[in-house]
Amino acid sequence: MTVRSGGRIRPPAGTRDTPPTAPTPTPLRRRRTAELAGSWRTALRIARREARRARGRTALVLAMITLPVLVLTFVAASYDMAELTQEERLDRQLGVADAALHWVSRHPVVQDESGDSWSSRDPEPSGPGSTLTTEELTALLGPGGRVTGIRDWIPVSVRAQGRDETIMGRALDLTDPLALGTARLREGRAPAGPDEVAASRAALRRLDIRIGGTVTTGDGPRRVVGVVEFPDNLGPMLALHPAAVPPVEPGPDATWLADVPGTVDADLVRRLNEQGLVVTARTGAEEESSLRLWPGQGGADVNDLGTSVLVGGLGLLEVVLLVGPAFAVGVRRRRRDLALVAVAGGDAAQLRRVVLADGVVLGLLGAAAGLVLGVAAAFAGRPLVEEYVFGARFGGYRCWPAALVVVAGVAVLAGVLAALAPAWTAARQDVVAGLAGRRTPPRDRGRWLTVGVVLAAGGAAVAALGATRTTPTVILLGLILGELGLVLCTPTLIGLLARLGRALPLAPRIALRDASRNRASAAPAISAVMAAVAASVALGAYLASDAQRDRVAYQPALPLGNIQVSQTQADRPAPPLDEVAAAARAHLGASAVVPVNFVDCDAVSGPVDYCAVEPVLPPERACPWQPRDGMSAAERRLARADPRCQLRSHDYYGPYVHVVVDDGTALPLLTGAGPAEAAAATAVLRAGGVVVTDPRYLHDGRVAVRVDRASVGSVSPTPPVSGVLPGHALPGAVGPTRLLISPAAATRLGLTPRTTSWIASAPEVPDERQRQRFTDALRPYGEVIVDVESGVPPGGSEPLLLLLAGAAGLVTVGAAGIATGLAAAEGRADLSTLAAVGAGPGVRRLLALCQAGVIAGLGSVLGIVAGLGTALIILLSTNRQYAESWPIEDPYPLVVPWSTLGVLVLVPLVAMLGAGLFTRSRLPVERRLD
Repeated sequence: MTVRSGGRIRPPAGTRDTPPTAPTPTPLRRRRTAELAGSWRTALRIARREARRARGRTALVLAMITLPVLVLTFVAASYDMAELTQEERLDRQLGVADAALHWVSRHPVVQDESGDSWSSRDPEPSGPGSTLTTEELTALLGPGGRVTGIRDWIPVSVRAQGRDETIMGRALDLTDPLALGTARLREGRAPAGPDEVAASRAALRRLDIRIGGTVTTGDGPRRVVGVVEFPDNLGPMLALHPAAVPPVEPGPDATWLADVPGTVDADLVRRLNEQGLVVTARTGAEEESSLRLWPGQGGADVNDLGTSVLVGGLGLLEVVLLVGPAFAVGVRRRRRDLALVAVAGGDAAQLRRVVLADGVVLGLLGAAAGLVLGVAAAFAGRPLVEEYVFGARFGGYRCWPAALVVVAGVAVLAGVLAALAPAWTAARQDVVAGLAGRRTPPRDRGRWLTVGVVLAAGGAAVAALGATRTTPTVILLGLILGELGLVLCTPTLIGLLARLGRALPLAPRIALRDASRNRASAAPAISAVMAAVAASVALGAYLASDAQRDRVAYQPALPLGNIQVSQTQADRPAPPLDEVAAAARAHLGASAVVPVNFVDCDAVSGPVDYCAVEPVLPPERACPWQPRDGMSAAERRLARADPRCQLRSHDYYGPYVHVVVDDGTALPLLTGAGPAEAAAATAVLRAGGVVVTDPRYLHDGRVAVRVDRASVGSVSPTPPVSGVLPGHALPGAVGPTRLLISPAAATRLGLTPRTTSWIASAPEVPDERQRQRFTDALRPYGEVIVDVESGVPPGGSEPLLLLLAGAAGLVTVGAAGIATGLAAAEGRADLSTLAAVGAGPGVRRLLALCQAGVIAGLGSVLGIVAGLGTALIILLSTNRQYAESWPIEDPYPLVVPWSTLGVLVLVPLVAMLGAGLFTRSRLPVERRLD
């Protein structure tokens, strides 16, 4: 290389002068991705710093996000632990046994490997089939095999501490290791004889006794010797000694636990299936270890899943509306910082990311806190949930990871959605006004009002369509759309009300002005109140209408005030009429007592397995249509128009006729017939005829009666018995459709009367103590039940209506408190101005009271209107569908839930009173530098 003058370097001979290599350009997509990642990293760092600076607002947002996450996590973990795996189910069902044998049929069956499903081997088995004894069953297992029988679902009438209770019992030998494996003896010892029992803790609490106490059953006194726990049923249960009940024989409740000398192979299962037994054993097949999206067996129903998603969407919207005001206030307090970001070169997208990062950070923190607390609460409260909610022991400790991931994602989504509107507002703010600390007046955008009105109208139409098709998913979708539309209309409504507030006094005028100026925080709070109140009112109106519909359709069983006494144990002898009458007069104040004789079919070729007695309509009065699925609209219209086919929905499978044998003695108390009608009907009964309360069955003074029976062990069906008897109609009788058969007609039809019930009339309704004394008097004959006809259906929706109103009121008070507190923190400058011009201390309390009244009052009024409108649309649409249905459905009356509305009207007053009491009256005096 040669260096020339001037410093130029001459390259050696044979080389060429190459220019320097330029840097390779970065691909555009990669550069944009890096810029986006850097922008989000910066925004998240700013959000973390802001969360530390504004600790009060951060705590408020975290509380509102963490609480629903905690509840959902608690429910998900508890539900996952309650759903047993295949191994856990077999351990609970078998214990230490090798197999469980369930008798299901008198004919051979075919089962699957697990024993969960089975079917008859022969499509149409012939012959009476066969049964087997415990000894024969043991022989089928082979040498060395043994079984122990378990009888479940045994109702036991127990009297303890002067009270009568009916508790379910389970007969098993707790001294046998095979049976003890399915139960846990917590205290004491196992029953050693039929006069001893072991009780669960719930049964001990219900009977108010301890170990060593005595309970009285229909078979005599029994001593409680132990505390037993059945993992599959933690409710009140009694463990009975096998000798206290008949031996386990083939039947629906017959189960044997088997100890097999070898293995439960296919040959053994086949031999047992030949005897109508289904075998449940450990097959060795492993359950799928993949991540379960839904605990339990099988997939979730699509409609149920859709309904759950929409209900969760409503809850998500409520959380977003409650959290939104906090983000809106945070944006207003940081408008100078956001303006500095814009001055430094940040565009609108970067400003939105700065605000949305707040939602991401707080959503992640709230999700993490809620998941940890929810899982911890589920594990810690597991014993209480097992006993008082599910009524059974759980499986292993687990927490449904897939559901927790979804819950965490929803929490983050709630934070982002709550910050979405404030982020959009921050990106459009005036930079100069933000640097000067001035507010940008809100602008009314007509397009949001238009979109809101369209959504509200569309949601109402969708909800009406779902009501006509009885599809809850579509109804909920319509409600969500309508609610979103009302949320979008709320800011415009606030602006209109602020204009009307010019004529109001100082405090309410300022409250309306602040709500109008701070619509980004006031509108979500008002919408949250509106959503909660609307849901409460809509559900309340539906429940009130449904309760009124039930009251209108209710059919009393007896004349008003009459008392029916029924014997529950069919194997016990019925008490004599004289003793029942004496006890009723002494303890119930009864003036008359008559027996009610039900009917049994006489045995023809063996014990009667089926007996049905019913009157037969004349052919010209019978409805030519039969209710079935898939009827066309034209067929339904023809059936509704036919006077012979006025069937109600509860008669879908045909009308039920209550049949009794009577000679006219019980007729007045049973039907409420007047003296003249009762005398005419009694004359027909004593002449060997029958009486019907539905006049359609009476034709030319006669009634056709049909008796169908089937006998156990009979190969050929028993032919029905029919008769046309003299009849009389009581069209005005009280109660269901009845057929009263005279004793002579019952004998002719092959029927036997059986007395298990009595009717009494009393001047007043007996109280609980009188009923208890009456049942004590008849205790030697077993348990009896006393029912008094009150004329109204049992149950009521009033507690649920008040619960709904209370939940909506809680949301209302919470939203009003949050919005009032944020408004007070934001309006300190206005309060300083009021103090400077001489306003008294009470002005601040009055201003806080009015601010709470604007949020709670306006939200409640909008919610009541929206809720009543929603209920009206759904009920009218449902009634329109019922107007074309057959069998005929009773329409829903339009009932206003006044109890719910009364509570919701008082809630805004409570919110205003709370705001006034918890607000400091001292006005701050601050130096303002503008």
